[in-house]
Amino acid sequence: MFAYIVLLLAALTRLLPHALHGVGLNFTAVGGGLLFFGARRPRWQSAIAVVVMALTDVYLTTVAYGLHFKVSSYIITWAWYAAVCLVGSALLRKVTVLRVAAGIVASATGFFLISNFAVWAGSQVSYPHTFAGLGICYVAGLPFYMNDLVSTTITAGALFGLPVLAAKLVESLRSSQDRSQPLT
Repeated sequence: MFAYIVLLLAALTRLLPHALHGVGLNFTAVGGGLLFFGARRPRWQSAIAVVVMALTDVYLTTVAYGLHFKVSSYIITWAWYAAVCLVGSALLRKVTVLRVAAGIVASATGFFLISNFAVWAGSQVSYPHTFAGLGICYVAGLPFYMNDLVSTTITAGALFGLPVLAAKLVESLRSSQDRSQPLT
């Protein structure tokens, strides 16, 4: 159940800044939320996460941005949502610092590489269809990549790290309590 709450909160982090008229720091919990959802739910339920995030895409495109929605413009993004859930499922069922870091880097970097390539490939005006144009597109996307990397690190770090930290704290308290008990 908690994974569904995290999924809904991740979706809200995309919607609330627009509802608050742009208040926000370009922070979303999407990458970390999808990694967590994938790690905690059966793989087939990744489809549910994709549908939830796809609905936020439809809303943002049509309502927040006032644009015409074209499914073909979002296929790559939706595939990325599914891929991040599957990375979470494959990598993060067992939590270690290295696995969480790998999931974070895979999520943010994968989205950066795929989405900027799609922007470049689909661009009619903004970026020339040359190697230099692709480079310009990637450079223009670097600030968004950094925001995504930070957002995913904070979200995934909290979602995967806090339970481990809490368990270690409880274990430490129990062992210190056991040591302070007099032997009878």
